[in-house]
Amino acid sequence: MEHSTDELPGTAPARRDTALLIVDVQHYAAHRQGGEFRHLSDDELERQYGYFFEQLHARALPGMRRLLHGCRQSGVEVLYTVIESLTLDGRDRSRDHKLAGIHVPKGSWDAQVLADIAPIGDEIVLPKTATNVFIATHIDYILRNLGIRHLIVCGLLTDQCVESAVRDACDLNYDVTLAVDACVTYSAEQHDNALKAMSGFCRQLATDDILRELGAGRGRET
Repeated sequence: MEHSTDELPGTAPARRDTALLIVDVQHYAAHRQGGEFRHLSDDELERQYGYFFEQLHARALPGMRRLLHGCRQSGVEVLYTVIESLTLDGRDRSRDHKLAGIHVPKGSWDAQVLADIAPIGDEIVLPKTATNVFIATHIDYILRNLGIRHLIVCGLLTDQCVESAVRDACDLNYDVTLAVDACVTYSAEQHDNALKAMSGFCRQLATDDILRELGAGRGRET
């Protein structure tokens, strides 16, 4: 069932009940030497994922940095998800990850968030071994304990883990805002199609518009 964005519940986020969720921006899936790409030659990597890395560094990561800095300035709660097993051998992985050969060992380099947007202090990092963070972790319980009603979502991939998070958050009665310029996937077509598919589940705004709503400045990033 499709809805106009104007019909979506909720209004601009308030700082006290808002959280920023950064999805899977880690070495495994967002670094050229990460496990997702390690088996590829330089030519294969460029041919298959050149668009992804160009957009990640030119658009999505700068957007995430601005958003992260503004949310920290404003006192907005920051949470991360990463693909990471709870065990070294991955025996706790989902069936999907086992069949796909996806394994990020507990505590490994692949599990670390990219340095550009790394967690600071006691910001919450939730390991998961499935596409959907709301299925694979206790994030709903945690957000409710924190008093969160509004969720700002960014990260990767737009048409996979980001979209899953947006849809389930909406179904669980969170007001969701997607930072459209702080998300990325493997092609422009996939990104645009995902935005269309999510249009009935979230507000879709540029990072700078979200920061203006929060009253967050665009000063020096941390």
